[in-house]
Amino acid sequence: QLQASGGGLVQAGGSLRLSCAVTGNIFRVHTMGWYRQPPGKQRELAALISSSNFTNYADSVKGRFTISRDNAKKTVGLQMNNLKPEDTAVYYCAFRPGGMATMKDQYDYWGQGTQVTVSS
Repeated sequence: QLQASGGGLVQAGGSLRLSCAVTGNIFRVHTMGWYRQPPGKQRELAALISSSNFTNYADSVKGRFTISRDNAKKTVGLQMNNLKPEDTAVYYCAFRPGGMATMKDQYDYWGQGTQVTVSS
């Protein structure tokens, strides 16, 4: 089970941090991270990190977002800096047993979603 927290309303140029806690067992090889769904659009990749610390970012967030993990706490975080109005979306934590994959259909477990709103 995944429990996401963070999010909220921020002005353009501001920062927010999302966190996702995993309960239960974690497979030794796994990938977790964040997808987002802007209003009226499909869910898209934001950032992912594998159990070997390989990361994958959407081009639109590179240089602004940083994904990290805390193995002891079984959490994954997403530090979002220099936020833009186009970052407005519901952000979903995702988890899959296995190596890095970028298709959302390859993720088995999803958090409840947290709203991020960036005002201009």
